[in-house]
Amino acid sequence: MPPARRVCGDAALWGVLAAATGYGFRDAGASASPVWDLSLPLAVLAIAVPLSRRRPGTAVVLVNGLCALGMADPATPANAQVLSLAALSCLLGARVAAARRPLLVLSGCLALDLVTCAVLRTQAVWWFYALTVLPAALLLPWLAGRHRRGRRELVREGWRLARSLEERQHLVAERARLTERADIAADMHDSLGHVLSLVALRAGALELSPDLTDRDRADLADLRGTIADAVEQLRETVAVLHDPAGTEPGAGLPLTDTVEDLLARAVASGVPVRWERRGAMPVLSPLVRRGMYRAVQEALTNAVKHAPDGEIRVRISHEADRTRVNVVNTAPSGDRPVCAAEGPTIGAGGRGLTGLRERVTVLGGSLWTGPYQGGFRVTAVLPHQVAASPDTAASRPETPPALLGPGPGAAYPAPGTDTGTPDTGTPDTGTPDTGTPDTGTPDTGTPDTGTPESVARLASVRSAARRRSVAAFVAPAVAAAFFVPAAVYLAWQLTTSVLPPSRFDELPLGRPRAELAALLPDNAYPYPPDHARSAPQPPGTRCEFYRSGRDLLTEVDLYRLCWSGDTLATKDTVPASRPTAP
Repeated sequence: MPPARRVCGDAALWGVLAAATGYGFRDAGASASPVWDLSLPLAVLAIAVPLSRRRPGTAVVLVNGLCALGMADPATPANAQVLSLAALSCLLGARVAAARRPLLVLSGCLALDLVTCAVLRTQAVWWFYALTVLPAALLLPWLAGRHRRGRRELVREGWRLARSLEERQHLVAERARLTERADIAADMHDSLGHVLSLVALRAGALELSPDLTDRDRADLADLRGTIADAVEQLRETVAVLHDPAGTEPGAGLPLTDTVEDLLARAVASGVPVRWERRGAMPVLSPLVRRGMYRAVQEALTNAVKHAPDGEIRVRISHEADRTRVNVVNTAPSGDRPVCAAEGPTIGAGGRGLTGLRERVTVLGGSLWTGPYQGGFRVTAVLPHQVAASPDTAASRPETPPALLGPGPGAAYPAPGTDTGTPDTGTPDTGTPDTGTPDTGTPDTGTPDTGTPESVARLASVRSAARRRSVAAFVAPAVAAAFFVPAAVYLAWQLTTSVLPPSRFDELPLGRPRAELAALLPDNAYPYPPDHARSAPQPPGTRCEFYRSGRDLLTEVDLYRLCWSGDTLATKDTVPASRPTAP
């Protein structure tokens, strides 16, 4: 709340409580003191009302002190500060979430009121006031304030949950947009990049044709340079569009091309490719077929780019539950370096093998890349069934697949046997190879069923509101178990010891008690003040006191009946207040 509104709210509350205080002062008449009954309460309220924002418990104690001062009033303990006490007790419940400290404050206030009654040795009506009116003014408004606070917190958490859901919808939409960008990037890189690389290779081969003129060769060199620039621009575009790791690029795009078509185009473009397929072709899902296609396509693209005159060997082995794709290119001629695709890449390019690794990992497979016999090898293992939780499947180390033969013309080994030089490439999982055979069973994983934070927070607020409500109602019930019986018993004593003035006038002296029983109340008043007990009485008589009115919160005159045996000897009236000395 802004400071101006806080000041206005405090001023309005103080005005209402000050009006109630002024009305009580005017109603008290000439017996009220302008200092103690008007000026002091107004000053205390001026301090307690703004203090209730930071220390509401202290404000309640201050106003309860004004109520305790009312115990010293000889006429009545009641004063207008009960309304102020109820208002600040309500603010205490609304502004303090915990229940322990407010309950200690309220208990301390009640203890102070009872101690004040005991120290001042007040009459029974003062005790009745301290056991009924003051506890009600403290506990019931506090319960109302806590209820209002709980409702306000539930509404606030509900709106917070609504905002969280709205933000989550925006995040889902942004996620879908980024996934679409990644799909576009992957498709551009895998398809268009591969085609451009083949075109550049074909142009380079045409430059060596003896039938071309020097001008034609210069034009082809320019064409090859333009294609190289286009490839670099494509890589920059892919780097901008590509989403960070964690999405499945290109999963929803249709795939009509096959691995055979891809290899046929490469051979037609002059790429020296040898390939074979082992095992019967199983029925694969579109995701796995696309992953196999992209693995071969990316390996061919890298081989054409970094070793254009080297031989490329492709082997696809279909096993019982998985397919192995192995692509090896021989060392480039001259001083051209082998493509080192492992580790982070610098610049706009370098997304090919990284994107392929993400694709294979999403499918629950594994990818190995690295130097091999002077050349470079790419090996992808794809399960026939896509794992439900591919992140965990990719984290398991797997035995590297069988290596290709040592050189051109060598016979391929049988699936599952390792006859070549040990693989020096680093597995995609980042963990050392343990040599443990992979059973091929996809890791189903356990889906994350955790409760969203916003829903958990709302449930926590609801649970806290229930606990506060239970504690708020249990505490007054426990207090009522001590105070209510005493207050009810005291009220019964006060109301059953009332002798109306008309019946008092009808009591004749010298008549036996049996004849006057119909006019007398059921019980005598057991709490006469000290000045009434010490008043002189006829010798040999026993005196009883009766209240002259039924007002429980105001001290009334007492009737004294003195009995000589069972005969009414004297009757007189004892004033409610102690007579002052002349």
